Amino acid sequence: MHIDVEALRRHIGARMEEHDTATAAPLAMIAATFDRPERAPSHGEPIPPGWHIGYFLNMAPQASLAVDGLPASSGVLPKIPLPRRMYAGCRLTFHDDIRVGEKLVRETTLTDLQAREGSTGTLIFTTQTRRISTPRGLAVTEDYETAFREEVKEGAKSGIPKREEPPAGLVWRKTVHTTPVSLFRFSAITFNPHRIHYDTPYATGVEGYPGLVVHGPYSQHCLIDFLRDNNPGRSLATFRMRARAPLFDNEPFELVGRPGEDGNSAEAWAVTPQGTVAMQVTATFR
Repeated sequence: MHIDVEALRRHIGARMEEHDTATAAPLAMIAATFDRPERAPSHGEPIPPGWHIGYFLNMAPQASLAVDGLPASSGVLPKIPLPRRMYAGCRLTFHDDIRVGEKLVRETTLTDLQAREGSTGTLIFTTQTRRISTPRGLAVTEDYETAFREEVKEGAKSGIPKREEPPAGLVWRKTVHTTPVSLFRFSAITFNPHRIHYDTPYATGVEGYPGLVVHGPYSQHCLIDFLRDNNPGRSLATFRMRARAPLFDNEPFELVGRPGEDGNSAEAWAVTPQGTVAMQVTATFR
């Protein structure tokens, strides 16, 4: 199909500003959904890195949602003429703490938009850069990458894992069990209406997946806490995750990882039940 990519790229540089408050309730919801052993932070306390996912929710009106449940266009993104979308990865830099009760400002800029040809046809990749500040200054910089693709043909399947295995000899391991309930709760925390995460007939019958799709940010959150748990007393400085293949609710998946040779970094992977890489992470510590 023909897409006027240059017309879409003219939106690069589009910017918006949003305001929110770092309330305690989403943090308690995260702790409950992920069965965290730690107490959710209360007023004045710093939130764990990555737990800001419950802030700056997309409040698009119901009438603006597309068939898949997501807004047809939103924020700094133009309307992309491809009906399917997927989480492609993120880069997070943690500059300073966010403390419960603080007023937050987020500046979002569309920083990249590229078209490529893949096995499913035309793909468009977008990058949104978000800078979250507290009254004390810049706290988090996020680069979020989204892939848009063509509709799956009738009878075709989506999300076949790539045959790439993580390295051997990894010292950190954890098994994650997802269910329709845990995915629904995460959708509620993040106000994510994408139907592939909670509507099984839609996910399997329309988009061709073998089950409900685990949110990319769900895996992201699991991996951030996995790194924290295996590096007690250390503070994350950067976190980079690339999505390689989707994960589904019908089988558990594994988190694996190891410290970096430099003593100040780490690598981690989310691994499909078939033993292939779903998410690949590199991180550094302060």
